[in-house]
Amino acid sequence: MEGVFSIVIGIFFAVAVYLLMSRQLVRVLLGIAILGNAVNLLIFTSGRLLREVPPIIPEALQVPDETIANPLPQALILTAIVISFSFFAFLLVLAFRAYQELGTDDTSEMRVAEPTGETSPPQGY
Repeated sequence: MEGVFSIVIGIFFAVAVYLLMSRQLVRVLLGIAILGNAVNLLIFTSGRLLREVPPIIPEALQVPDETIANPLPQALILTAIVISFSFFAFLLVLAFRAYQELGTDDTSEMRVAEPTGETSPPQGY
């Protein structure tokens, strides 16, 4: 089961990197969202995937007598989901505002600080 998840995680990372290298801002935002999901899935898979045995230690034992899922990665993922959603919402508003101001979502056309038709500044001393 974990082998299938590792392949899915690899596909998620590949798609995310491909989208992050795009020139359109919407694709970059989708790449960031997919990258966050890939990282969450990676953390979740590292904590073992066992549905049969809950992560509860019986009262008579100090340590579990069989292999159980680690609850710490699951708690970390809950926090990471909230953080990644708020980060994505912030970037979405930032991209929308940039589109309103500049009229484009192409990153190569967004270079307002680099005027066209003028001589470039000196590159050295």
